[in-house]
Amino acid sequence: MCTAITLQSQSGETFFGRNMDFSYDIEPQLYIVPPNYEWNNVLNMRVLRNHFGFIGIGQERDGSLGFFDGVNERGFAAAALYFADYAQYEEYNENNMKMIHMGKNPINSWDFLHYILGRCSDIEGLKEVVQNTYLIGMPDPITETVAPLHWMAVDRSGKSIIIEQTKRGLEMFDNTIGVMANSPDYQWQMVNLRNYMNVSTRQVPEVWWGNTRLSPFGQAAGTMPLPGGYTSPERFVRTAFIKTHIELPRDATGMVMSCFHVMESVSIPRGVVMTSRDTYDYTKYTAFVNTATCEYYFKAYDNIQIGTASYWENCSYTKDVVCLGKLMRPVIFEKLYPC
Repeated sequence: MCTAITLQSQSGETFFGRNMDFSYDIEPQLYIVPPNYEWNNVLNMRVLRNHFGFIGIGQERDGSLGFFDGVNERGFAAAALYFADYAQYEEYNENNMKMIHMGKNPINSWDFLHYILGRCSDIEGLKEVVQNTYLIGMPDPITETVAPLHWMAVDRSGKSIIIEQTKRGLEMFDNTIGVMANSPDYQWQMVNLRNYMNVSTRQVPEVWWGNTRLSPFGQAAGTMPLPGGYTSPERFVRTAFIKTHIELPRDATGMVMSCFHVMESVSIPRGVVMTSRDTYDYTKYTAFVNTATCEYYFKAYDNIQIGTASYWENCSYTKDVVCLGKLMRPVIFEKLYPC
């Protein structure tokens, strides 16, 4: 369970971010991956070289570093979200390795985010990479299953696409609404929005049923049709309405605040959603990136104070991956004193 959005300020800066809702134990950390970094593609043991450096949130386990989201030095940003019951990948075997000779690069699905962050400068470049990629499903070290994933990407211009591999094959969709959630697929989510065309920011006027006058209970009556649960379709609708109707600030600081306020409407408190494994599915963290500056803004479930980290302030330290630390930080309460 996750939600992702993109927003553009009045000055044209594009922000991209997501809620990471998960029921497995994770310890997300911020990493800097330098340009020209070489890493192993576990499918065919070829060493891959990144073209661009990036900053991303991920986790290292059993010697494997996987990423949840990130932004590279060209302002290209992307995130991976769960896509249960819809994602379908080919299993690893010698036969599908022949795709290399057909001009396609086989990539493990949980390596795909790292792959595109290191190679794509914009959405047009991503489309070319996707057309030459063949996704293979292999168990990841966190869930120890073939995690069903789909991806949302955005560049500095504000263009965004969704990438999904289903029984229909590997597909790309222009993300005109700038929102992504989980299952069903993106096309279904967009059709479902038509069920909520009567949602409005305007107040509903009083009406008469016969001789009985009915008046709304205060303000916000126009938003009553909005769904209030935490399923993927409900979160998609709620987020799409809010992000397309908020007042967009002019400066970057105001945009950061607006981004977090939008995601608060779909943040899941611990204990509200239980899985069949008797584990909590809740919002582990919320993070946004400014694609113009390659800066991260983030807060974790147990610390809602916003932290920040910049690619450009940390990219020159080493030629290897650098860990900037955990998102889960000690809480510091700011005290106020008499003037």
